[in-house]
Amino acid sequence: MKDKLEKILDRRENLKKILADSAIMEDMGEYAKRSKEFSDLEVVVEEAQAYLDVFKELEDLESLLGDSSIDKEMRSMAEEEKRPLQILLVEKEQALKVLLIPKDEDDERNAILEIRAGTGGDEAALFAGDLLRMYQRYAEYQGWKTEVLGISSTDIGGIKEASISIIGLDVFSRLKFESGVHRVQRVPQTETSGRVHTSAATVAVLPEVKDVDVDIKEGDLRIDTYRASGAGGQHVNKTESAIRITHLPTNIVVQQQDDKSQHKNKAKAMKILCARLYEYERQKIMSQQAADRKSQVGSGDRSERIRTYNFSQGRVTDHRINLTLYKLESILGGEGLDEMIDALTAEDQVVKLAAVEE
Repeated sequence: MKDKLEKILDRRENLKKILADSAIMEDMGEYAKRSKEFSDLEVVVEEAQAYLDVFKELEDLESLLGDSSIDKEMRSMAEEEKRPLQILLVEKEQALKVLLIPKDEDDERNAILEIRAGTGGDEAALFAGDLLRMYQRYAEYQGWKTEVLGISSTDIGGIKEASISIIGLDVFSRLKFESGVHRVQRVPQTETSGRVHTSAATVAVLPEVKDVDVDIKEGDLRIDTYRASGAGGQHVNKTESAIRITHLPTNIVVQQQDDKSQHKNKAKAMKILCARLYEYERQKIMSQQAADRKSQVGSGDRSERIRTYNFSQGRVTDHRINLTLYKLESILGGEGLDEMIDALTAEDQVVKLAAVEE
């Protein structure tokens, strides 16, 4: 730990010199990056210095106790001081390990949340609608703002797919573990015999990005326009307001038709495309890291079943951490979701802390 901290202190001094050099102001992107790194290190440096001070005190005591010439009274006093300092050093070290856990650079970002009905037909679409309302209500409790970017509804009130933008403080850090397959077990509204059915919906949480985060070449895009279908007023089937954007290198396709304005549909589609491309690259990096160490809260892969909502028993089970809460209504109402997210976040910190200790 001492060696790690000395390297951090050296890095801080180097950053101070870099930021003091007027040449770095010529590249504002690099300046912002280095400034953030310096700011993040400042939090660690204070604790690091406190740790090193205690470490030095212990070293001095050990040196004193190693001196055979000291009298009995002095040795006794030194022994009494040693134990509390050892305890304090362990506490300081633990606090530092938490601070040294690698930060997810995307945690502070806003998010785009996408929901798609999976297996289960109409019941899956109804469940997808339940999930959408759950996240919208959770956002309200958090004081976040939401904007529907696109939604495809069914005749009986469910949704085939939907995407919403969520804006607020640390949105992605709170929602990133929601990505995956959510399963529901309940008696469908359309079921007359009272049999329990199992259906599923897929959730994807993407960090929202700025234009500078993703480099999209114009030649990599194919943009098609077509007439909107479904509900939408007079513009339906009369004007080509709907937009389909295909990113050719990755074959990622985004469609938007909710707005009467082609320009607005294109802007929304590009916003979603940027987020998906950023997540695409992010997942590639995470997959490489996961080859060395698999997180206990799962990879966030959308094909991974992460949670089951059982209506007959009133319970919600997260399979990644084997946590069951008998608070189905509260969780679907948004208010109770915090307890599940807190548990997932705590487990993630345990895994990362173990990596720091290696």
